[in-house]
Amino acid sequence: MQQPNADQVVMAMKRLGYKVFDQQNYDLNLVGIRTNDLEADTFNDWFMVIYTDSGAPGEKNQVGYAFPCTTDPGVYYRRNLANVDGTAIMVPGQYRGAYKIGKHRGEDALVQRRPITVYRDRNMDETLDMGPDKQAGLYGINIHKANPDRRSTIVDRWSAGCQVIADPMHFAFIMALAHAGAKIFGNSFTYTLLTEDQILV
Repeated sequence: MQQPNADQVVMAMKRLGYKVFDQQNYDLNLVGIRTNDLEADTFNDWFMVIYTDSGAPGEKNQVGYAFPCTTDPGVYYRRNLANVDGTAIMVPGQYRGAYKIGKHRGEDALVQRRPITVYRDRNMDETLDMGPDKQAGLYGINIHKANPDRRSTIVDRWSAGCQVIADPMHFAFIMALAHAGAKIFGNSFTYTLLTEDQILV
């Protein structure tokens, strides 16, 4: 999937009945897009930050940034279950107020603070199994970077179900926006996970 734009994503969110945050000054929409490319261990998805910035008096300018990420667990955790019920794969949907700024393994990140829903893949092969078995709860499904020093090309152990951004510089930019938003709107962020098919209708 080519890099999506903010208009496509916002239209999809509205069509699905999801909340679109559009107050000025860093009222952030954090959106993941799971593409139809399901090649294992690759950063083949997109993470977007969309917000409305102030322009001239009475005008609103929509700003959107897209970064390569994974919304799927790496092969290591598909083969080596971190949970007896199976590896977590986030179910697409909107999770209102589910994240806050915190620490993931001692590093700045967006950490889960409210329940989210996951599929459980328990057959320990490389293929993602998104069947009828779902669980909702607090599982530490965080939003964080992969390698802290350089852009990663293989997911491997960087994700056991977390939403992981490939490039640490991209993630630093995301967190700078999150900190700016938290100063105005509080330390609570909604995350929306869409699929490629939901955007390209």
